[in-house]
Amino acid sequence: MNIETNRDEPDDESSAGCDAVELVIPSRDKDLGGFSVRRVLPTAKRKMVGPWIFFDHMGPVRFPAGQGINVRPHPHINLATVTYLFEGEILHRDSVGSVQLIRPGDINLMVAGRGIVHSERERPEVTAVAHNLHGLQLWLALPEADEEINPAFYHYPAADIPSVTVEGVLLRVMMGEAYGVTSPVKTFAQTLYVEAHMQAGQALVLPQAQERAVYVAQGGLKAGDTHIAEHAMAVFSAEPGIVLTALAESRIAIIGGQTMSARFIDWNFVSSRKDRIAQARADWKEQRFAAIPGDDLEFIPLPE
Repeated sequence: MNIETNRDEPDDESSAGCDAVELVIPSRDKDLGGFSVRRVLPTAKRKMVGPWIFFDHMGPVRFPAGQGINVRPHPHINLATVTYLFEGEILHRDSVGSVQLIRPGDINLMVAGRGIVHSERERPEVTAVAHNLHGLQLWLALPEADEEINPAFYHYPAADIPSVTVEGVLLRVMMGEAYGVTSPVKTFAQTLYVEAHMQAGQALVLPQAQERAVYVAQGGLKAGDTHIAEHAMAVFSAEPGIVLTALAESRIAIIGGQTMSARFIDWNFVSSRKDRIAQARADWKEQRFAAIPGDDLEFIPLPE
């Protein structure tokens, strides 16, 4: 998805009462032109959690007939995007020739590598009537050795994503390994992404990872004496045995993985090298990126 972020966000994060909670990050509303998202990463105090460098919560939003998602072609480099929907549908197209409907429960992994262009729209059949959209979009920083690999797109239907019940809590292991289950989704570094649906009063032990965080898409949690409100993210230490307790019916995303080297982020570009981002900006300005087959008549200009 196209974003506008090349400066640190306001320093509005807070420290937390539980020793295992390093930081609580409230989401910030961002207008993407026609609809808004809740942005959590990156922030001034925390740029990444493991390889995850960007985290947006889209919706839930109700579009009237004639309106919807219509994100024109735009570029990425040196990262991979993950799109996951709770509700609705997005039509993905990219410059490697992918045309894929993204539906609830699917995982869609777009690997930008040395450079990719994609668009995110909705089919006319969808926008013709009032409809809902709700989901998450995340970016992974690729390891330095993989930053310039060939671009690619991987689609994993909902039926291929493994689920498991732990102490009564229904979990889906979206990426990586957790709770004795391994996801088939391709990873480039140690990566953790788990979705959990918890009922009020249920408890869940966090899986281990070098770095990890929990985002509350719906409901509310407690970790020790720290309250994690709806639409906030708590970043945890590596302390084992951390227990999350649901204060209400809650839908959460657990993310994390191995510690990565520092990254620079400018508009839609992420890289370990500032000069690579400068090159990508010049390439997009001069339209040297590959075009999207069947969607090459318009594009989002480079912000100056």
